[in-house]
Amino acid sequence: MASQSGKKHIQRPALKQTLSTLQLWGIAVGLVISGEYFGWSFGWASAGTLGFTVTALFIAAMYACFIFSFTELTTSIPHAGGPFAYSKAAFGPMGGYIAGAATLIEFVFAPPAIALAIGAYLNVQFPTLDPKTAAVGAYIVFMALNIVGVQIAATFELVVTLFAIFELLVFMGVVSPGFSIANFTKGGWSGQDGFSLAAIPGMFAAIPFAIWFFLAIEGVAMAAEEAKDPKRSIPIAYITGILTLVVLAVGVMVFAGGAGDWTKLANINDPLPQAMKLIVGENSNWLHMLVWLGLFGLIASFHGIILGYSRQIFALAREAYLPGYFAKIHPRFKTPHRAILAGGVIGIAAIYSDQLITIGGQPLTANIVTMSVFGAILMYIVSMLSLFKLRRTAPNMVRPFRAPFYPVFPAFALFGACVCMVTMIYFNLLMFGIFVLFLALGLGYFLLTKNQRDDAVASAAVAAAAG
Repeated sequence: MASQSGKKHIQRPALKQTLSTLQLWGIAVGLVISGEYFGWSFGWASAGTLGFTVTALFIAAMYACFIFSFTELTTSIPHAGGPFAYSKAAFGPMGGYIAGAATLIEFVFAPPAIALAIGAYLNVQFPTLDPKTAAVGAYIVFMALNIVGVQIAATFELVVTLFAIFELLVFMGVVSPGFSIANFTKGGWSGQDGFSLAAIPGMFAAIPFAIWFFLAIEGVAMAAEEAKDPKRSIPIAYITGILTLVVLAVGVMVFAGGAGDWTKLANINDPLPQAMKLIVGENSNWLHMLVWLGLFGLIASFHGIILGYSRQIFALAREAYLPGYFAKIHPRFKTPHRAILAGGVIGIAAIYSDQLITIGGQPLTANIVTMSVFGAILMYIVSMLSLFKLRRTAPNMVRPFRAPFYPVFPAFALFGACVCMVTMIYFNLLMFGIFVLFLALGLGYFLLTKNQRDDAVASAAVAAAAG
């Protein structure tokens, strides 16, 4: 093996620092905001409006504590790998693998479901358009936008996020004249008017739908290397982002439930237009505006998650946890173009397998959303454990932002994530088994590629010494 002095001084792939605080906030909210439009109302079917409100507030508290704690890690280790880098610093290569694999599963498996939602949405407006063709078209357009440059991609993300927020505010304003608290509370405890212990199982079953309100906000961490001033901008983006989402989630849920018979909204993918119909009728211009602008929420999350998964693939490849091929930076645009395309190939394959592959009687995309949530929850658990470990083993680490009320906030976030994991396993045992299988297959690759990671560490050391 050649000595380090004999190696070429090859600079490690690096991303361009261009993102402002406002753009990071746009990414934080945009990653998640599609969850305000659909998915959450399925929680009403099992928990009722009041039961689901309790569940959603618990999950909101968990996410708030998590973000306040996670920000400490993000600002201390501003790395494109996000949780992968934090867990590697705390627990070594194996910790890095677990967090990296979990994050990769979360961010690669979520976009196909959102792309199909975009396709279905466009199919309503243009019945001759095949939803799968539209979904693939969405991948092509937004992968291209991400490849052209992060500054353009982030600016676009900010614009569509602002449109999506505007639309949610319009929805709340339009339905408010017909809002009735009696509508919201009727049968609000799993179909019963009064609380009883029988409502508790439904509240636990609704946890995944409450998570959908906030899933993927942590993706801002994967843009940390591209922030102009990560030590200042990331805390502001994260904290204002989670506060924005909590307010919107509570507002949308309460106003939709109070618009009429909420049971008609509990098992559908478009609760907001249907709630508005109860107030303004089917031919209102307000309704048509909501239907068209609703696309912005889906696009914001879809586009933002592409940015997130590409940085995770790039970071793992740069550290030799994935093939180095995916760590290449586009010579002109300075973006991880191969990583962007790799996640897109997986997503497009999932789109065309949607009706061909079923698991537990459900189409593929319905199950990969559950898979994505499993990845997220595991990442939350490992990240909070990393925070505790680094506080103990690296007390002198520079921490531009420190988790407030330590150790209470990270402990509550860890507790909440563990409750979510146990609940998810109980209600989705088959998918959990497949999730574990994916982790095991990845672990096999991890164990077989130790030499490549050792070489990557040596090359990084040489590059650092070369200045």
